[in-house]
Amino acid sequence: MRKQVAGLLYISPWLLGFLVLTLYPFGASLYYSFTDYSMVREPGFIGFKNYVEIVTRDPDFYKSLKATAYYVFMAVPAKLIFALLVAMVLNLPLKGIGLFRTVYYLPSILGGSIAVSVLWKFLFMREGLVNRVLSYAAVEPIDWLGNPKLALFTISLLPVWEFGSSMIIFLAGLKQVPKELYEAAIMDGSSRISTFFRITLPLLTPVILFNLVMQTIGAFQQFTSAFVITGGGPVKSTYLYGMMLYDNAFHYFKMGYASALSWILFLIILAFTFLLLKSSNRWAHYEDGGGTA
Repeated sequence: MRKQVAGLLYISPWLLGFLVLTLYPFGASLYYSFTDYSMVREPGFIGFKNYVEIVTRDPDFYKSLKATAYYVFMAVPAKLIFALLVAMVLNLPLKGIGLFRTVYYLPSILGGSIAVSVLWKFLFMREGLVNRVLSYAAVEPIDWLGNPKLALFTISLLPVWEFGSSMIIFLAGLKQVPKELYEAAIMDGSSRISTFFRITLPLLTPVILFNLVMQTIGAFQQFTSAFVITGGGPVKSTYLYGMMLYDNAFHYFKMGYASALSWILFLIILAFTFLLLKSSNRWAHYEDGGGTA
């Protein structure tokens, strides 16, 4: 009994934080999603009215959902591919490789911050560094942030630059690949490309699955880059779902409506995560022959 009490005392800070900062807001937002709560009056129960209005009457819902989907499908694969390539380079036995690993991880420490988004905005503005570099190749200035066809692509490049966390996980996975397999491949005369696709990539699929799920969840929740760099423009081409949720909550003070939006986003993320985990049974390979449920 004393051991149980001692154990509860040790985990009480985490338990208190979970109850107050996670479980209560989780339940409260679900309740508010069925109300007309607006921060200026007491919430009144209205049933599914918020959800019906979002799906049937709010044109911004589908615009933001479309922009977010494009963002996810551009940013996540590009980030994972780039992170894997860098991890493979940093896995080589080079002199001073530890320093290079640290330097390449640094951008991720600032990942998602306002400072990084401001930096990105200055890089891609019409008079920014990117256009100045292109001008040396006689390329006309490109309106990266003012062109609706380029703005979403431009902010989708930002998470690719913040590849450090995914790179570290890939690097850990590469360390776990048995060297004997590479030695056997060399003995069989396998090329580097063939070795990558036949040995490295299959053994990295559990790591790829983890990174894919985590980065997809994060991309669906993206807010800072669109808010700081483009403000959702031009013509709402970068109006991500997170921005729509923020506007309804803190600009229009429609907390009940914003809570409903957050729960719709939660269900979308849940559905994508479920599909990724179910599909992994066909392409993720585990040493013990197991997989996800």
